[in-house]
Amino acid sequence: MLMTKNIIGSALKNTGSFGPCVVQASRSLHSSPQSLAPVPPLPEKGGKVRHGIFPEEIFTLLYPKTGVTGPYMLGTGLLLYLLSKEIYIINNETIAAASIGAVFIYGVKKFGPAVAAFADKLNEEKVAKIQEVKDKGMGSLTEAIEQEKKEQWRVEGRHMLFDAKRNNVAMLLETNYRERLHMVTNEVKKKLDYQVALQHLQRRMEQEHMVNWVEQNVIKSITPQQ
Repeated sequence: MLMTKNIIGSALKNTGSFGPCVVQASRSLHSSPQSLAPVPPLPEKGGKVRHGIFPEEIFTLLYPKTGVTGPYMLGTGLLLYLLSKEIYIINNETIAAASIGAVFIYGVKKFGPAVAAFADKLNEEKVAKIQEVKDKGMGSLTEAIEQEKKEQWRVEGRHMLFDAKRNNVAMLLETNYRERLHMVTNEVKKKLDYQVALQHLQRRMEQEHMVNWVEQNVIKSITPQQ
């Protein structure tokens, strides 16, 4: 008990000297570019353990040198060493800790599966809600992408529409030009036809006048003796 208090007291005294270093380290960590790096995802399930608390990696590490019973012998020897050297003394607190540990282990064995199932159910519900929100977001983003593609397609079609309209305007201008050219041609033809008809009329009138004049002169030249 006294040894535990001494250890805690020395630890509290040392926190004053290590406090600024810890704060400075945390500040440098949060201000460094490493804080912007992507954080790897946490594993969904923990690693394998033996007897509920001992990681499998310890047994795997000691197996090549000590065999199967090596970790157990190491733990037993360490416990016996602590007890024989009175580094750890069994007292009332040890019995209380053992009792609390036994109750805790019993509670874990008894109610652990039900609590784990309930926690998994809550986790699944949260994941389902998050997945639903994600699916809705992905759906809206997919719809926005499709809409953007349609708008881009419409813009490309708009260029084709503008080209078609320009071609239609050019054809209308060409049609108006040809209609006016045809109208001018018809007007010129009418004027030329009028001039030709006028010349024909003048020639016919001259011929008729000449014939009439000749007839009159011939009639005048005939005397009663003739």
